[in-house]
Amino acid sequence: MPPIAAPGQAPAPLLRRILLQGRYESLTMLRNGEQLILAVVLPLLALVGLTVTPLLDGLGGSRVNVAVPGILALCAMSTAFTGQGIATGFDRRYGVLRFLSTTPLGRTGLIAGKVLAVLAVLALQVVVVTAVALPLGWTPPAAGWLPGLGLLVLGAAAFTALGLLVAGTVRPEATLAITNLLWILLGALGGIVIPAERLPLAAQGIVHYLPSGALGEALREAFLLGTIDVGAAFILLVWTVLAGAAAIRWFKWN
Repeated sequence: MPPIAAPGQAPAPLLRRILLQGRYESLTMLRNGEQLILAVVLPLLALVGLTVTPLLDGLGGSRVNVAVPGILALCAMSTAFTGQGIATGFDRRYGVLRFLSTTPLGRTGLIAGKVLAVLAVLALQVVVVTAVALPLGWTPPAAGWLPGLGLLVLGAAAFTALGLLVAGTVRPEATLAITNLLWILLGALGGIVIPAERLPLAAQGIVHYLPSGALGEALREAFLLGTIDVGAAFILLVWTVLAGAAAIRWFKWN
């Protein structure tokens, strides 16, 4: 836990408090073996599996070029939604959230630290996935990196808001079940890894409106064509605003 100012001692500036909390949250996530498997190992296994099987053939690029954007989107969901949701849910149960919210860090600093931790871990995931994908033949257009990374951050914001909404409104055991179940369902049928046109007909009409499908499609367009899918970006923004507003309204700190 980051250091707390002693009685009579002036607290550190807010930015330093947020950075310390973000570092603490990041290290906690990286030291958790289960979260590390979810955030790094499983996405890499999915990347290799999609590269060596014909599931993504005929989608306008090589297997690895089509697979990597979806894997990056899966990384964002793993860290921002499942990982952060579970961690926050159990912090809430054990009184950590209530305690930290009464310190100089405050509720705003605590949330900012969590967002910073998500971005730090996501940056590490991007580096690891890139290091594995490039030898497999990934050739993203240079023009795709800026919009791709921007959309990845927007997707992480949407999933963070959703994770905090779940963690702040239901019991930790329910948070664990909900976030893991949705990770499986959205990862397999939510358009995040497998494009909508390869999904069952019943799913094709709705996945574009899910945060998973929107992020997957947006990243594929950015890293395959170097352009921005404005519609998908708008859907992600709507999810971020609505989930963020709901989390602010209904989040319970104890």
